[in-house]
Amino acid sequence: MKVHASLVAATILVLGALALAEEAASRPATAPVEDRNTVARAYPNLASAALVHARPVELPDGVLLRAGDLKIAQKDIDAEFAKAPETMREQLRKNAFFLLEQMATRQLLVNEAKAAMTKDGKDASKLSEQELLKAYFDKLTADVKVTDAEVAEFYEKNKDMVGGQPLEAVKEAIANFLRQQKQQEIVDNHIRTLGQRQAVEVASAWLKRQAELAMDNPVDKARASGKPSLVDFGAKGCIPCDKLAPILEAMKIKYKGKADVVFVSVREQQILASRYGIQSIPVQIFFDKDGKEVFRHSGFWPQEELEKKLAEMGVK
Repeated sequence: MKVHASLVAATILVLGALALAEEAASRPATAPVEDRNTVARAYPNLASAALVHARPVELPDGVLLRAGDLKIAQKDIDAEFAKAPETMREQLRKNAFFLLEQMATRQLLVNEAKAAMTKDGKDASKLSEQELLKAYFDKLTADVKVTDAEVAEFYEKNKDMVGGQPLEAVKEAIANFLRQQKQQEIVDNHIRTLGQRQAVEVASAWLKRQAELAMDNPVDKARASGKPSLVDFGAKGCIPCDKLAPILEAMKIKYKGKADVVFVSVREQQILASRYGIQSIPVQIFFDKDGKEVFRHSGFWPQEELEKKLAEMGVK
């Protein structure tokens, strides 16, 4: 079942679509953060896109972000708040950093795409932003290849997913899927390292306040609990989600004190779902005791499979 993207999350979802990887699972940042004075070091789990490597600094009053000629001010954030439905504004206020990151991500990428096109001797002014980004990502992922061995390995591990059809019947579809995953990984890593290629600064005082607000939710509280956690994103009325509901309740009791089992309604927590890259439901995300994402699965999963994954994480 598809999740309807919230207004403020549209930017990052558009970027994923432009990368032709809408169905690829979102992944946590994998690029190493070497500089200790970064958003990721100061506030783990807060940034997920262009602001991972941004530096917290003092900025002039009202300025929230600065990167070269790009500035995003409080009034720009307020303007986005005003566009959102009233029912969404409280979620937005608690996740203003997420909104800032989405705004910065698109503008920084557009600037890079224009610079790359100019370097190639092409006229970027004739393209819309969407066309410009598509061309940029197409070039970025042009050399992606999928081998027959990778297709065969995926097939062997996921025969149930393809309904037991012979490899030849699904070979092309698997290759396309794997290609899309590789393309998405390249785009994701490119976005997350924007702050390494460009000097991006965020207002430190504002950042501290927003980090406290953004972490006040069941997912980030579970990640900070010191225990492994299983988070299921779903919604009532979704058939596989409803099948999972009693399983999750039973597991909450069974693993009390050993692991946190959390359910998040994507209808009630649209911004939180967007922060975690949820594009279809249900999705189960497993975090280790340090809060690091170690695995995610889309669709219904029986209790024995969920518990097997927890056991692999050391939960008995």
